[in-house]
Amino acid sequence: MSSSLDTKKFSEMVKSKRGSTGLRTLAAEIGVSASTLSRIEQGNLPDIDTYLTICNWLEVSSEFFTIASADEENVKGDVIAHLRADKTLPPDTAEALIQMINLAYASVKEED
Repeated sequence: MSSSLDTKKFSEMVKSKRGSTGLRTLAAEIGVSASTLSRIEQGNLPDIDTYLTICNWLEVSSEFFTIASADEENVKGDVIAHLRADKTLPPDTAEALIQMINLAYASVKEED
């Protein structure tokens, strides 16, 4: 699975809640710098601590994250690529594990 932050939605919510309150005043109230708050309102990605602070101020959870589920073939392909790239595994061991993974996925498809 992958996730990304919807910075546009995040910045729009911050701007909306800020209203006519000045950047410096609000930043001091929230506990972030005015320049950081300005960058967030411009759609820039905050660090995780700032993100959580702003979410708390907005009284929202992590609704800005979108989760994309990986399909079975992508997961299998990623695992196989990692096994082949792992320099600590002997090539024969990696290939044996890859065969086991292929068999496991094949048996799941048969059950469906």
